Amino acid sequence: MVAHHFSHVRGWVFDLDNTLYPPSARLFDQIEVRMTNWVMTALKVERAEADRLRSHYWRTYGTTLAGLMSEHGVDPAPYMTHVHDITLDHLEKDMLLAARIRDLPGRKIVFTNGSAPYAERVIAARGLSGLFDAVYGVEHAGYRPKPERAAFETVFAADSLSPATAAMFEDDARNLLAPHEMGMRTVHVAPEAAPAPHIHHHTLDLSDFLARLLP
Repeated sequence: MVAHHFSHVRGWVFDLDNTLYPPSARLFDQIEVRMTNWVMTALKVERAEADRLRSHYWRTYGTTLAGLMSEHGVDPAPYMTHVHDITLDHLEKDMLLAARIRDLPGRKIVFTNGSAPYAERVIAARGLSGLFDAVYGVEHAGYRPKPERAAFETVFAADSLSPATAAMFEDDARNLLAPHEMGMRTVHVAPEAAPAPHIHHHTLDLSDFLARLLP
């Protein structure tokens, strides 16, 4: 029954972390440790304060990096290289997910608050290389992160993507507000639902949801 809500969709936008792979991979456990270490070194604070700032900036600005840039003038490139230097050993190739993404009609892109090189590594580790027409990192949005509407507008303009005929898949519910306002179909991919007017659908499993959209 859900497929008819997507009959108009010809642009498919996927978040990366905890969307194209399951949260059980716990990649963010590694990333958060490296974020905290970076903040400790750069701002010369103790671990507890670095953890507090990391979390505070994420809640306030959308990403820790955005807070560091806004409040401390941090150069984003070295930060992004450092925090994404993690092992992907916990990721497994998912050929069924790959087949279902491949069968979607239209253009498929990834848009992440991480960096594009990191995204490409994750995509390869999941066996999804070659399926996406483009991969956009936060650098392509001028380091403005989701949930800022300007981030979406910048990336979608660069991609010539029309929100009125597109869908967004995302694990962070707040990052679906702007896509909803822009006219996109929104899908929250997360273990727990977060009912809100800007969320059209919720799924525990991206692959299973995509199967419901295919003939």
